Order: sequence, then C-alpha cells, then structure tokens
Amino acid sequence: MTAPKKCFPLRLDPNIYSALEQWASEEIRSVNGHIEYLLREALKKEKRLRKDGSTK
Repeated sequence: MTAPKKCFPLRLDPNIYSALEQWASEEIRSVNGHIEYLLREALKKEKRLRKDGSTK
C-alpha cells in the first residue's frame, strides 16, 4: 500500500508554468503528473531515489 501524496503550494514563474503545460500536453500528462515525473527522474539520476520509489 502506498502512502497518500503530500499536498503543498508551489509558486512558479508564469513562463515556466506555460512551458511545463505545453510539455505535459505533448507527453499526455497533467502538469502535476509531469512535474512529479521530472522530479522522480532527476532523483533517480542522482541516486537519491531507489527503483522502488523509496528514499531509505
């Protein structure tokens, strides 16, 4: 069973948001889903996230 997702406000420059919105649309993702995907990939690349998604 996975833990519930953490909600928090995120302030972004409007230009960054627009670019993310376009990119997410091209990848058939929501902006939120695309941000989560990008963060997960960056964490894996830096070996800060295990393949199973845990950090420990």
